[in-house]
Amino acid sequence: MLSALAFFFVMTSYYIIRPVRDQLSGAVGSQSLPLFYLIVFVVMLALTPVFGALVARFRRKQLLAWSYCFFIACLLAFVPAFMAQDRIGARSLGVAFYVWVSIFNLFVVSLFWSFMADIFNGEQARSVFPLIALGGMAGAIFGPLVTKALVQTLGVALLLVVSAITMALALAVLLFLSGEQDRAGDRQGEPVGGSLWAGVKELMTRPFLRYMAVLMLLGDGVGTLAYALLADYSKAHFTDKVARTAFYNDLDLYANVLGVFLQLTVTRWLMVRRGAVMALVTTALINLLLLGAVVMWGPGELPGITLGLPLLAILMIGSRGFTYGMTKPASDALYTRVPRETRYKGKNFIETAIWRLGDVLVTGGVSLFGTLGVSVAGMAGVGVGVSALSAWVARQIGRAPDLAPETADQSPVARQA
Repeated sequence: MLSALAFFFVMTSYYIIRPVRDQLSGAVGSQSLPLFYLIVFVVMLALTPVFGALVARFRRKQLLAWSYCFFIACLLAFVPAFMAQDRIGARSLGVAFYVWVSIFNLFVVSLFWSFMADIFNGEQARSVFPLIALGGMAGAIFGPLVTKALVQTLGVALLLVVSAITMALALAVLLFLSGEQDRAGDRQGEPVGGSLWAGVKELMTRPFLRYMAVLMLLGDGVGTLAYALLADYSKAHFTDKVARTAFYNDLDLYANVLGVFLQLTVTRWLMVRRGAVMALVTTALINLLLLGAVVMWGPGELPGITLGLPLLAILMIGSRGFTYGMTKPASDALYTRVPRETRYKGKNFIETAIWRLGDVLVTGGVSLFGTLGVSVAGMAGVGVGVSALSAWVARQIGRAPDLAPETADQSPVARQA
């Protein structure tokens, strides 16, 4: 319950500012996204040894405190910049804020799930992680509702203050939970130790991490493709930053409602009965079907079927809903079956630098295809092949030789239960 509550606050904080970030990309279109993602990728690489140093030297409780406090301070520092957005310009502010929010999302969420993998074993994770993720999805729905209610009255800048407050609440719950684990005799709170670049080395030496990295690149490609194409749609149809923020906010709301539905109905059942790997395969197959629909009918609206939304929006809602409602708890459950250094450093490197490398490649490819005159349906056709390959890679993950078997070990959580 505490973990779900903490994740609720984390995702509320992120989804308050997510449409603020997305309206900036909608203001400049998909042509600027490769630059945005390239900068994010370079920053992620630079931060890899920094995060490695923190994990190696600080106890878990200190790591949580320093990391979350840094992002809270940054949120407050952006408030004056957004008050002067018209003078600074959407492109200049967009680069800075887009890079920061992308780092914020990946590091904060990745660190949260690394902590969860510390305090639950593999058998528990299959049952509990979908419920914890459900708390996050509740925050992911609540965040857009907060934005929708306040953006017209407070404006974009002051939404950042609201986001900082909810992030502080998340930190308070996590610190309390970490303290409870320490008092229960959990020795996982000690510094991990090891090399600053262990995340990179782990990727090179562990088959499981290599499979996860490839799946990250392929799976992210579908969502980023939809996001890039939708940025052009947003630029063409919305000229006001508040309208763009509201549009992206609604997309987030629909995607998160789908994620909650999956976690309440399918995900936990699938993970308990068929295992986490089957959940990964299912998401890849759903993406294949959605992209196939874009190939057949094009990116526009289908009256009576898509409820007035373009198929590109349906693709983004579906891929994002299944990613957060099924793929995320499934992949995080698998990390309970690897050593702590892999759990923190290797996982973090994949979910930050590798993820953003995929963004750079996909958005660069979209720009290149657009220059060559490739249609949206043609790009979706490439995505169909990518989704089929994702399903195959997901199957291979369960056969990785370095993935430990699921055991009901006696962690402090298990003993308390």
